[in-house]
Amino acid sequence: MTTDSDKAMAIVVSIFPVLLWTMMAFQANLLQTKGIQVLPPVNFTLTVSALAEVLLQWKPNPDQEKNDTVKYDVEIMTPEQEMYDTKKTCSTRTAVLHNGFSARIRTLLHYNNSEIKSNWVTAKLKAPPGAVETSVTNLSCVIYTAINNTASLHCTWLAGKTAPEDAKYFLFYRYNSYTEECQEYSKDKWGRNIGCRFSNTYIKPGETDQVVIIHINGSSKDTAIKPFEELFNQNAIEKVNPPRKVTVSLKQNNLLVKWEMPVSSFLEECFEYELNIYNWKMGYKQILETTLHSFSLTIDDTCRYSIQIRANRQSWCDEGFWSDWTEPLYIGKNQPRTPIDFKAYTVLIMLIASICSMALLIAIICRKYHLWSRLFPPIPTPQNGFKNLFLNKSYQRAHTCTSETETEVGSCFEDLGSYVEDVYSDVLEDSVI
Repeated sequence: MTTDSDKAMAIVVSIFPVLLWTMMAFQANLLQTKGIQVLPPVNFTLTVSALAEVLLQWKPNPDQEKNDTVKYDVEIMTPEQEMYDTKKTCSTRTAVLHNGFSARIRTLLHYNNSEIKSNWVTAKLKAPPGAVETSVTNLSCVIYTAINNTASLHCTWLAGKTAPEDAKYFLFYRYNSYTEECQEYSKDKWGRNIGCRFSNTYIKPGETDQVVIIHINGSSKDTAIKPFEELFNQNAIEKVNPPRKVTVSLKQNNLLVKWEMPVSSFLEECFEYELNIYNWKMGYKQILETTLHSFSLTIDDTCRYSIQIRANRQSWCDEGFWSDWTEPLYIGKNQPRTPIDFKAYTVLIMLIASICSMALLIAIICRKYHLWSRLFPPIPTPQNGFKNLFLNKSYQRAHTCTSETETEVGSCFEDLGSYVEDVYSDVLEDSVI
């Protein structure tokens, strides 16, 4: 339940900002009444000083009295909002410029624990010219570090949706004060550049909080190609090298895997590892994770296994791209099943399952629509000639006997018995023949 003191505290908290703003405004007005004025800067300009870099410059207002407490509030409005203050009359900012750039600035004066601000002064850089959707898309870059601690840079992209077939794209990268144009491109089927490779760069592996700037512009006979820029964190696009000196050993049913950290300027505590252990006999794999340099696992020593390892930096240590898997190492008795055999085995199982499913479906349809009786009508059963002959003739003699007098009944049965014997003997003779 809310108490009266809580309500009072909530009221104080809600009105405190209003009181503070009112007090500052009152003090500012008081300073102005004392003849102390704060005037906005003059000659505020924006200049592109390098790829994705803007130089902001201004001058103090000549009518502003000199004061050691004067500072300047700077607000970057586009492409991304940022606000800071400085005592200098110039500032440099790194930002993508293909959509333009805008900023504003004002004078800030501190006097006797009071603060007074001037009006804002705004400046803008227009976006560079170019037709809509002609700039590149899906830009991605990867940094590879060699054993000698040098870095190469690989970038790929797609041509813009409305870019003409004769469009030519050109890539530049900037790292600190170094700028370089690509000389080794890969092309699409129309001959347009869609990839670039720098075998050697000025990028220093292991540097933290460094930005790699990619700028791609273009040209065409009939269409203006809009440029594109993107900023990459160096460590975020660095592909980690694979672990080194991987060894595997098996003692009874205990598998032991050891390795060394990748070639890198980072500390070994930064890295994490994944193990890919594949059982060739059973046809399944395990992905195991660790931050150590060794791993022990109990396995079935009657099976054959392949072991691979890859590495990456942990998130707290500027995570990059996972390394490639190391070459597989084999251990165990069984011969490995090739990927082709495994695929054939999988296709065979799927084929058998499909045939069984089709047969079951046909049986259900035939049963529902009585197709069996139409396709395979029942064959009539042949009559028993001996049995019918005996019954017919017996019936005729019996009928004849009933028409005689009772005194002839005995003789009729004697004749019937003799007739049966005659018929039986005839049938036997036929069967022997």
